[in-house]
Amino acid sequence: MAETNIRAQCSICNKGNTTYICRGCSKDFCFQHLTEHRQILDGQLNEIVNDHDQFQQTIIEQKQNPHNSSLIQQINQWEKNSIEKIQQTAEECRETVMKLTQNSITDVEQKFSELSQKLKEIRQENEFNEIDLNHFRLKLAQIIEEFLQPSNISIRQDSQEFIKKISVISSFEQIQTKKNKYQQSAFTVAGGNRGGQELNQLFYPRGIFVDNDKSIYIADFSNNRIVKWKLYSNEGQIIAGGHGNGNENNQLNCPIDIVFDKNNDSFVISDHENKRVIRCFDQNQTNQQIIIPNIVCWGLAIDKNGFIYVADSQNNEVRRWKQGDTKGELVAGGNGKGNHLNQLSHPTYIFINEDYSLYISDHDNHRVMKWKTDAKEGTIVAGGNGEGNSLKQLSGPQGVIVDHLGQIYVADSSNQRVMRWCEGDAEGGIVVGGNGQGNESNQLNFPLGLSFDNEGNLYVADCCNDRIQKYEKILN
Repeated sequence: MAETNIRAQCSICNKGNTTYICRGCSKDFCFQHLTEHRQILDGQLNEIVNDHDQFQQTIIEQKQNPHNSSLIQQINQWEKNSIEKIQQTAEECRETVMKLTQNSITDVEQKFSELSQKLKEIRQENEFNEIDLNHFRLKLAQIIEEFLQPSNISIRQDSQEFIKKISVISSFEQIQTKKNKYQQSAFTVAGGNRGGQELNQLFYPRGIFVDNDKSIYIADFSNNRIVKWKLYSNEGQIIAGGHGNGNENNQLNCPIDIVFDKNNDSFVISDHENKRVIRCFDQNQTNQQIIIPNIVCWGLAIDKNGFIYVADSQNNEVRRWKQGDTKGELVAGGNGKGNHLNQLSHPTYIFINEDYSLYISDHDNHRVMKWKTDAKEGTIVAGGNGEGNSLKQLSGPQGVIVDHLGQIYVADSSNQRVMRWCEGDAEGGIVVGGNGQGNESNQLNFPLGLSFDNEGNLYVADCCNDRIQKYEKILN
């Protein structure tokens, strides 16, 4: 700590005798004051050790009693205040109801007394007929009903919440959430041999679905067919349509989307130009069933109960169809074409997640909307900042899917890229594409349908390149 310096003066007493320099504070001390200085440093060290030991004990106590944390205490206080507010409101309502009920009873008693007097009079006079009896019977029934269910007293529940909701947020969790990364050069796994109708060709493919065997089912739009491409296959096989455009049982007319219905072991197809949704079974082209007629269908989704969701691009709405329904239930939009939160403008592809939240590519509004179950309006979860190519904008969104982390992938068609948005973020990020329009392995030309396989690899229907691209996930 110190070394001899016979020329320096003590910084405390200014004596020039033998002094020692402290390397920590660079001051000189005589022997006496050096000892005092050392004692001061020892005291400060002891304070640090005490603080250390106290904090160590705090960690132990917090681990043993997590309910004693300051955050838990805040939640407990919120709960207490909310309960008190509910109890206070309930007590005020009870007092009001009791007062109003007493007034109602007094009114009923008066009417009942008048009715009793009239009954007594006709008994005494013995002058009555069926009309009188019906009148008295009806009057008595009205008085009884008014007594049991007063029409002038009711309970109203306001739509606005008078208790502020709380939630827990954590930047730690956000840091821990890893976003999948993908190779930027894709493999062509179907088509890619120019547009055409041969079995090794596609012509403007749109919606796609990848099964557990990595077979790809493709809505081959301009070929009026659904084709299945098995893994590593050089050509597809037709499982629906393929007999020219038409509305016969074995025909399709510009199919746009396809989903798999595991409950019925079948496929559901959006037969766009025929304005119908049909069901078909793999390898059985003659067994097609019209399940929803007279609808300008675009995107399809199916939930775990087997309920089918259809984006009606003409009526700017999404409806849910249960088996046997003749008219689907409105679940999103349906308030005319527009850009309000309760409106849609040419919805295209849709996705339904495990909690029945519905994601909709709202094409002409250049945004993706999320509608929760029974919601009267949606929330914007991607885009919504006008048409453009910045990271906070979309241009004509089409295919939309959501991964197990709740991250939203959208085919940003006119920008030739696939974007990923985390709900609540101000902007998204480019996942693949975004290298201009083209047919190179790192380029797209009007991407439409999206799908994942069971390993998390991303598949894109590269429509105007007449191919399906597979982007392999990079393992972390």
